[in-house]
Amino acid sequence: MDGTVLVADDDRTIRTVLTQALTRAGCKVHATSSLVTLMRWVEEGKGDLVISDVVMPDGNGIEQLPRIAQLRPGLPVIVISAQNTITTAIQAAEADAYDYLPKPFDLPDLMKRAARALEVKRRAPAPRQDGADTGSDLPLVGRTPAMQGLYRLVARVMNTALPVLITGESGTGKSLIARAIHDFSDRRSLPFVVVGAAELQGMDGPSSVLARARGGSILFDEVGDMPADTQARIVRMLDLLTDQGPRVMSTSRADLAGLMEAGEFREDLFYRLGGVSITVPSLRERVDDIPLLAEHFLLRAERDGGAARRFSPSALELVRAYSWPGNVRQLENAVRRLVVTSSEDQIGRAEVETVLGNQPAMEPLRAAGDGEKLSASVARHLRRYFDLHGGVLPPPGLYQRILREVEAPLIEIALDSTGGNQAKCADLLGINRNTLRKKVSELDIRVTRRRKLM
Repeated sequence: MDGTVLVADDDRTIRTVLTQALTRAGCKVHATSSLVTLMRWVEEGKGDLVISDVVMPDGNGIEQLPRIAQLRPGLPVIVISAQNTITTAIQAAEADAYDYLPKPFDLPDLMKRAARALEVKRRAPAPRQDGADTGSDLPLVGRTPAMQGLYRLVARVMNTALPVLITGESGTGKSLIARAIHDFSDRRSLPFVVVGAAELQGMDGPSSVLARARGGSILFDEVGDMPADTQARIVRMLDLLTDQGPRVMSTSRADLAGLMEAGEFREDLFYRLGGVSITVPSLRERVDDIPLLAEHFLLRAERDGGAARRFSPSALELVRAYSWPGNVRQLENAVRRLVVTSSEDQIGRAEVETVLGNQPAMEPLRAAGDGEKLSASVARHLRRYFDLHGGVLPPPGLYQRILREVEAPLIEIALDSTGGNQAKCADLLGINRNTLRKKVSELDIRVTRRRKLM
C-alpha cells in the first residue's frame, strides 16, 4: 500500500491504531482530532485518502464531504461512525463517500478498503438535493454485519429505476426500508403510495393508483398475500408503465419463489417485481443489535413525552436473550410498555420478566404448498448471503464453508436417528465408515450411543 492518508477522529486510540496499521502497510499518515485541521490539509493538497469520523468536536465529517469534493475531486473519503443507523450510511452515500464503516470496525477490513480506495479514482460527485429529514426516526439501527450490508445495498439501489423486492419476517421493518429508499432518493419530493388489494379493485383502481403516484414510488405491501385476480391487475398495470412512471417496490413475508413453484403466485409478476432483492434480517440473526435498538426505543419514548427510563444491566441482558418472534415491532411495543409500567427510573430484570412473560407466541412461518424444497431454501439462503455483502464478494473459501454448514446437521441428525451407531449411519448416508469417522472428527460432532427404534 502506498500513499498519504489523512485520519480525522477525536478518539485518540483509534487515531493511534490507524496510524500504526497504515504506517506498517507503507503509508504516510497525518492524524488529527480536528475537522478544521483536516480541511486545512485538504486545501493544501495533502493526502491521497481521507478516513474521517462523523461526529467531531468542531463539526460533522459527512457535512465536509461536498467541500472536500469541491477542493479535491479525486480524493476518496472513507467515513467511520459510531452512529450506526441507516440514515448515516445513506447520508454518507449521498455525499459521495468512497465507503462507510460502522464502529467498532474490523481493522483488516478497513485496511483492504483503504488499499482499494488508494487505487480507484473517485467518481465525480452529484449535487445533493435537500429533502425532508424523515430517516432520523426510522428504527433501522444496527452495527452487525447483516445490517451494515443491508445499508450498503439500500444506498446502492436507491437512485436506480430497478424494481425492489423486500422480504423478511413480520415486524422486521420491510415497509420502513421501502420508505427509506424513497425518502433518500431523487424521487423524495414525489408521492409515496402504499397499495393493497383494495386499492386495485374496480375499473379505475390501477389508473387511480398511477395518478396518485405521479412518478414517485409505489409499494405493493405483502404482495405474496394478494389473490390471483389482484396479481393479474398488477401485471397489467406494470405493463403500462413508461420511463417516466413511478418506481415499483414490494414487500413479502412469504417466499415468493416457493409460492410460484406451488402455482400460488404468478411467474410473470415475480420476475417483474424482483429486479433487486433485499432481505431484512430477523432479530435472531442480529442479536448484538438488540440492546442498541432497546436503548433507541427508550429515547424515542422519552422524546414522545414518556418518562426517562434506562435498563439495568441484568434487565438489558434479559432483553438481549429473548427470541423476539415479532422482531423489531414486538421489541418496540415491549419497550414502550416498560416505560409506562415501570415505577423507577431504572427498569429492572423483574419488570422485564413480567412483560416478556405476556408476549405472544411466534407467528408460524409460511411455506409454499406442502413445504419448501430443500434446494429452494438453500438458494434463498445463499441469495440473501450474497445480497447482504452489498455488492462485495464474500471472503474466499465459500464452497467449503457452505458444505460444512450442510454436512454438520445432516450427519448429526443421521447419527441421532440411528442411535449413534456409526455403521448404520454410514450405510444410511451411503458413505464409507472411515469417511464418517473423519467427518465426525473434523466437524467436532458429539456421538452418543443409545438404543434407537428406527
